[in-house]
Amino acid sequence: MTFSYGDRFANFLNLLVVVYLIMEYIAERITLDTNVCNGKPTIRGKRIAVHTILEFLSAGETEGEILKNYPSLEAEDIKACLKFASQLLDRSYTIKEVA
Repeated sequence: MTFSYGDRFANFLNLLVVVYLIMEYIAERITLDTNVCNGKPTIRGKRIAVHTILEFLSAGETEGEILKNYPSLEAEDIKACLKFASQLLDRSYTIKEVA
């Protein structure tokens, strides 16, 4: 199968739309405000840090247990935390030695 320039461009545009939708989804759920939790990413401006939810998940807590402990959260908030972390780690980083 060969692709023309137009096909590759159309695939690229489709990819951009998907990335945009994911970022919009995250932006609706994950907020940054210097006046809330010292500027750490939080869930919908609440004083619940994304880091906190990720720690609970890494400790083996289930989504149901987290939602029970934080009744103001929704299942989509937890999914947004995971997507946020995934997007954050999908970058290249360089570690430089500091004198």
